[in-house]
Amino acid sequence: MFLAGISTRSLSLLSNHLLGRTISHTEISQANKELSESVERWRQRDLSQEGVKYLFVDGVHFSMRMDGKVENIPVLVAVGVTEQGAKLVLGLQMGDKESASCWRELFKDLKKRGLDGSKVVLGIMDGLPGLEKVFQEEFAQAQVQRCQVHVARNVLAKVPQRLKETVADGVRSIFYASSEAKARQFFEELKARWEGELPSALRCLEQSLDSCLTFFKFPSEEWISLRTTNIIERLNKEFKRRIKPMEIVAGEAACYRLLAFISLKMELHWRSNPVGKVRANLPFFKNFTQIC
Repeated sequence: MFLAGISTRSLSLLSNHLLGRTISHTEISQANKELSESVERWRQRDLSQEGVKYLFVDGVHFSMRMDGKVENIPVLVAVGVTEQGAKLVLGLQMGDKESASCWRELFKDLKKRGLDGSKVVLGIMDGLPGLEKVFQEEFAQAQVQRCQVHVARNVLAKVPQRLKETVADGVRSIFYASSEAKARQFFEELKARWEGELPSALRCLEQSLDSCLTFFKFPSEEWISLRTTNIIERLNKEFKRRIKPMEIVAGEAACYRLLAFISLKMELHWRSNPVGKVRANLPFFKNFTQIC
């Protein structure tokens, strides 16, 4: 109940009704500390049987008490998608998300734990400094998909307010085109229309265009999941929602305990929504389509 978000004080009040005696907040805190060994086993678990083909990577910050001071500490997160479409939280590790060396350490840790790097064919990520280069060095067979949402934000930040809606429609037509050829055609049309007035915005989009369209090389039923980092963004939102009532996390071990709990909860939710298994591919809808 504490891991789910109920405070130690509230649990002390509830425990008398639930268990017949009042459990102090100190006892509750001690019980949670005993979970740390299990959490570490989960964080360091063997990955050799997972068969991961896609990696979503991002970082998230928490206010954490370190050496008696409160600091904004980043945690690097890696979510994998297996060949069956299952989503799994593979890695949680403290580290500066702006640091290429920290990302390299995370990727090396995943491989050390048995992740077969040769099976990873795509990494979905934001354009963090040095991340794409390090990812492709560690996963030589993989390509990179830039998050279209982040790229669109960067482009629109260079567009005057009165033109944002028009340009946004043009960017959406590129990203949601029916094929890569169509997407590039729509880009050329957008470029011809606005390059004279919005050269910085068009240059920003052009520099990221290839990595924004990588998803076209993969099965069409997976496109909706591969265009953006939404999968990992949702996980990070759940992390933030759980930690918000606490305001400050009491150190690295406490942070890992909470994040592990949220990760396992999300994995249960993800089981009903595997990547690539969209409604149109389900037996009911196939039969329904044939009947119609």
